[in-house]
Amino acid sequence: MLKKNKVLILGVVLLFLLAGCSSDENGDSESKNSKLQVVTTYSILYDIVKNVGGDQIDIHSLAPIGSNPHEYETLPLDVQKATDADVVFYNGLNLEAGNSWFEKLMDTAGKSGDSAPVYMMSEGVEPMYLTTEGKEGEEDPHAWLDVQNGIKYAENARDALIKVDPDNKKAYEENAQAYISELETLHQEAVDQYSKIPKEKRIFVTSEGAFKYFSKAYDFQAEYIWEINQENQGTPSQITKVLDLIKEQQIQGLFLETSVDPRSMEMVARETGMDIKGKVFTDSIGKPGEDGDTYIKMMEWNIDTIYKGLTE
Repeated sequence: MLKKNKVLILGVVLLFLLAGCSSDENGDSESKNSKLQVVTTYSILYDIVKNVGGDQIDIHSLAPIGSNPHEYETLPLDVQKATDADVVFYNGLNLEAGNSWFEKLMDTAGKSGDSAPVYMMSEGVEPMYLTTEGKEGEEDPHAWLDVQNGIKYAENARDALIKVDPDNKKAYEENAQAYISELETLHQEAVDQYSKIPKEKRIFVTSEGAFKYFSKAYDFQAEYIWEINQENQGTPSQITKVLDLIKEQQIQGLFLETSVDPRSMEMVARETGMDIKGKVFTDSIGKPGEDGDTYIKMMEWNIDTIYKGLTE
C-alpha cells in the first residue's frame, strides 16, 4: 500500500511540474504574440519602423542586411512571417518590382486585397524617374536617400501602426516625434555642411544611379555607371560612357556602394587613375555593430563621406 501511495504522489508531482512548464511556455508565447507582428521588405524600412514601433512590435525584414531588395528571392520563413503579420511595409516606387517578388509573396500570404494591412512607406513622396532607354517614366525607388523623405517614411509608419493598433497610439506618436526630430536635425546639418562646398565641385559618381533624390535635396550632380540594379550592370558601353563623362567634366569623386559588386567601380578607378573616395550606403544599412547600422547612422556616414571625399 505504501508503495502505491508513493507512486501516486510521484505522479501528482510530475503532473504539477508539467503543468507549470506548460504555463510558462504559454505565457512566453502569449507575451510575444501580444506585440504587433510587423514585416518590412528590407533593412532600411526595418530600422525606421522599429524606431517608430518601439517595444510594441516584433519586426522581421525580408531582404537581409547587405542584400539587393530590387530582386529578392523569398524564403519559407518569409512566407510564414508575411502570412502571420499584422502589418506589412514596403517601399514602392518600383523597388520591389523585380520578378514581381513582393506581389507574389503577398498573394501567397493572403495579403493582396485592397483592404489588406499592407502599406507603402513612400506614400506622399514626389517621385523621380529613370531616364535609361526602355525605362523612361519608371519611378526611381531611392527616395530614402533624401532625409526629408525619411521623415515622410516615419510619418507613414506612425499612421499605419496607429490604424492597425490604435490602443498604442500614444506610444507610436511619441516615438515618431522623437525620431523625426533627430531626422530634421540631420537634414539641416547636411544642408549646412554641403553649403561649404563650391557648386562646381558638388559632383560625384557611384555604381548605381541611386542618388537622384539626395542630389535634388542637397544640390549635387550625381552620375553613375548604371541607373538601377534591375538592369545590366557594368557593361562595356556603360563603362565607356562614364569614363568619357569623368574626363569631360573632370570629376574627382568616385564612391562605392556597400551593396553592389565592386568590380565595375574598381575598373573605372583603374582606368582613370583615381582613388575611390569611400563607401556609401544605398539599398541597405550596415551590419549590427558596424558602420551605418541604422538609417540615421548610414545617412550620417554618407553625408560625411561624400563631404570629405570632395573636400580633402
